[in-house]
Amino acid sequence: DRHHDGSHEVIALPGTPAGEVTAPLVDVGDGTYEAFEAAGDALEGAVVMASSNTPESHDRWLHRMEKYVNAAERGAVGFVFRNHIEGSLPPTGEIGYHNRPGPIPAVGVSKEVGERLARLAADANASVDDDGSPDTDDPARPEVTIEVDCRNEPTTSVNAVADVGPDTDEAVLLTAHVDAHDVSDGANDNGAGSALVAEVGRLLSTVADDLDTRVRLVTFGSEEIGLWGAYHTAETTPHDEIACVVNLDGACSSRDLRVGTNGFEGMAATFEAAADGFATPLETGDMISPHGDQWAFVQEGIPAVMASTASDGSGRGWGHTHADTLDKLDPRDLREVATLVAEATYRLATDAADGPTIDRRSREAIRDAIDEGYERELRTGGRWPYDG
Repeated sequence: DRHHDGSHEVIALPGTPAGEVTAPLVDVGDGTYEAFEAAGDALEGAVVMASSNTPESHDRWLHRMEKYVNAAERGAVGFVFRNHIEGSLPPTGEIGYHNRPGPIPAVGVSKEVGERLARLAADANASVDDDGSPDTDDPARPEVTIEVDCRNEPTTSVNAVADVGPDTDEAVLLTAHVDAHDVSDGANDNGAGSALVAEVGRLLSTVADDLDTRVRLVTFGSEEIGLWGAYHTAETTPHDEIACVVNLDGACSSRDLRVGTNGFEGMAATFEAAADGFATPLETGDMISPHGDQWAFVQEGIPAVMASTASDGSGRGWGHTHADTLDKLDPRDLREVATLVAEATYRLATDAADGPTIDRRSREAIRDAIDEGYERELRTGGRWPYDG
């Protein structure tokens, strides 16, 4: 019985090395950069625990990878990622991206298990040195053990591709990632996105003769472990053959469409016109985000947006847990989102004289427009794509 022997259900986070460590537990709360700095030397030789939550005071989402890297670089020997959403759901998610495997074992635990561990850490932190920092030499300081049995080895992934419309050199890319983590169906993240690509493709096939530009439907593999499928397409397709990219990710948590425009105003205007035509709400944001397959194109200055759906609450909700299942989705939401995305994609692939201009940007312009917080994240994870 796990309640008596002190063990708990955990998930080995993708990118973790195998191994076993036993060490004192240090809780850094939401795992902000400030929290790590405040913990100081207490992290050396410890198992560090951080929440999946991002404080409301932050203007960007803090990725688990940042928290993992900060723990490892400050001398931690293990990492625990605790869900901030109740329901006994340990979360999963890549912690290494292109640096795989990472340097220290990493696991995900539920909010409930995390709260229990946080109480243990709080009791440990009650013992302090003269300067007020946690007394890491206190023999009564509770220890935790992380044991991970996993493999990191080469494998093969594929992208699925289909075309709709005329045989033009240039194409509008409509994309989603087909992979999900192995703990669940990945219904919203991202089975719904893949289904939407197929459904929008079907709708556009009924008006294919009206299209002026080919629409290329692509479902990428290996998004969850580093956007590998998207990078493959971005690196093997001449950039002048990509008119723009509409990426669908997590697009069925509601029927309220949200589009991250990455500052491409012409694409934003296209989606706004589509929403106005159906008298439906649309939420947009123009901050450049390195999360999602569209980033492989955005970083090169190719116009690309991510379409998802807006819902209440912080974080992924059911996403990245074994509860991201089909019963959470409403087909009516899928139909409405498909209609809006099909209309916007039709407009992007049709040369309307009064349509918005879809301008490209230089790599330098994208680099200079990235929020310093996201630049910090990318540099922290070794994923900054620009020299200097």
